[in-house]
Amino acid sequence: MKRLFRTPVGLLVRRIVLLYVVLALCRVAFGVYNAPTFGGITWSELRQLLAGSLLFDTASVVYADGLFVLLSLLPLHLRERGWYRNITFGYYVAVNSLVVALNLADAIYFRYTQKRFTADEIFFADNDNTLQLIGTFMAENWYLVLLWALLTALLVRGYGRRIREESLLRGGWPYYAGGTVVLLLAAGLCLGGARGGFTRMTRPITLSNATLYTSDNARANLILSNPFCILRTIGSGGGLSYRKYFSAEELDARFTPVHQPADSAAVDLQGRNVVLFIMESMSAEHSALLRPDLYADRPQKGFTPFLDSLMQNGLCFKRMYANGTRSIQAMPSVLGSIPSFRTPFVLMPQSLGASRQLPALLADRGYATAFFCGSERGSMGFGAYARSAGIERLVSREDYEERHGRGDFDGYWGIWDEEFLQFLGEELDTMPEPFFASMFTLSSHHPFVVPERYATTLPEGYTRIHKGVAYDDAAFRRFYHRFSDREWFRRTIFVFVADHVSSEKFAPETREYPGNMHIIGFLHTPDGALQGSIDEVAQQLDIMPTLLGLLGNREPYFAFGRDVLNEPQRPRWSVSYDGKFRALTDGEGILTIDDSGVPEPTATPAADSLMQRFEGLVQQYYTRIEAKNYTVHD
Repeated sequence: MKRLFRTPVGLLVRRIVLLYVVLALCRVAFGVYNAPTFGGITWSELRQLLAGSLLFDTASVVYADGLFVLLSLLPLHLRERGWYRNITFGYYVAVNSLVVALNLADAIYFRYTQKRFTADEIFFADNDNTLQLIGTFMAENWYLVLLWALLTALLVRGYGRRIREESLLRGGWPYYAGGTVVLLLAAGLCLGGARGGFTRMTRPITLSNATLYTSDNARANLILSNPFCILRTIGSGGGLSYRKYFSAEELDARFTPVHQPADSAAVDLQGRNVVLFIMESMSAEHSALLRPDLYADRPQKGFTPFLDSLMQNGLCFKRMYANGTRSIQAMPSVLGSIPSFRTPFVLMPQSLGASRQLPALLADRGYATAFFCGSERGSMGFGAYARSAGIERLVSREDYEERHGRGDFDGYWGIWDEEFLQFLGEELDTMPEPFFASMFTLSSHHPFVVPERYATTLPEGYTRIHKGVAYDDAAFRRFYHRFSDREWFRRTIFVFVADHVSSEKFAPETREYPGNMHIIGFLHTPDGALQGSIDEVAQQLDIMPTLLGLLGNREPYFAFGRDVLNEPQRPRWSVSYDGKFRALTDGEGILTIDDSGVPEPTATPAADSLMQRFEGLVQQYYTRIEAKNYTVHD
């Protein structure tokens, strides 16, 4: 038996089993780090989670170590040479140390995005501050770095490098024939492991297969592992396969993204300027106005007192929901009324198709257009998308520092929001009217720091982000205070909408759907032209149609949202994707379609009718993605 454990097969089994142990420890670390999201797990759930984990860990092991298996079982005597064994040892340690690093980094990444690291994120790696941010995360989570070092040491120690391999087949044709049989058997096992099964009916597993082992989509992330998530999503193109529910003739009757505006509007604000703020991580739970129940018994009554005052004197969407969980998903939702489902729309090559988004439509009507972001030019893809949406001018950190010097960089993302908002106002002073300007704020974000001069004056709050939220709220107050006497200011529609909810949550209901999509969203006009509150479900996709209605547009346009003031016939819902297609409706609960396109049963005829319209929306989305066309023309 001792000789058996020293054979190439015995040693390979030992090393692969060690990988499973290490991946299991990574999963424990992932679960502990994100425990508030997952909550308690029962023993019956644990068995299912372990079964699913084994399936995805097997795929990850095959993806990462398939070559190692080949090198270990190659039926040639050279594998017994010292230099050859050094190569296989180096491969094992280097590759699997990286696998451990990815899975531990996933624990941190998931907390902010509610998804595992996939091939999509490679898009964001080419930023000048990437290394600095990685260093910051490593310093803040030093215990995970220490765990990575310990698990890497375990891989080195457990490899059994000092155990000399022995062969039960001494030489000649039995050595080569027996080795070939073992190699082919291992190749078959690897193929089945990568696919997720061995039957002819088995389709290669995808990320959504994790939901088969838990009814909770968040807990499905406990099952997934890397490098599976990265390699399985490379070249996916957003998963363009979709179910065709209706014929081409029926489809437009169920749902159409083509809008035909009426000759009159509920409110006519033609010719007004538009300033649109996309606010980083502004969850509804930050606001005592939107969520008074959360602050009834707390000494600190919310963290957005100024924004709350604007909501009370503007048009407030009390039930505004994000269409995604990432900043890059908010850009097309707000500027183009285009959602993101399996893959963020911006990251799909098809997003470069023909489109007529809000900035382009306003530019056609004589508006000057600009996009402001305090990060470096080209950072995070925001400017690139703004340009594709029809923005004429991009204003970034470099433009600010050219005029005001380099002393206002926050050290992580860009220029502090207070200073950049002041810069925005200075630039608007010089822009010809009418204008459309959009700004993406940065400061209410990890690493949750504020300027030193405010460190002791801003409220600490109940989560790490609250001080940053209070800082941004005060920055908007100072922007209003300085520029409210300008003529352009009084002729402007100000739009405030969050990109997504915060990674830092303190209310239990905000940690699961739909609470984890509830954001701040409202319109404000300094002259009081827009007032009141809308209690119906609204979404980021509704921003563009509503603005077009207010500005007197009478031409057909393309949008997946609705004009909340002028299109009562369109569904009141918020659509998103979290492994399943979801629509939060206004009165009929949550509609769900699984990743393969199968709708979940509905409870009422009204919900059934809405489900058909939701199926139409999903089909229209992928039809247009396939055609790379986002205009009123097919």
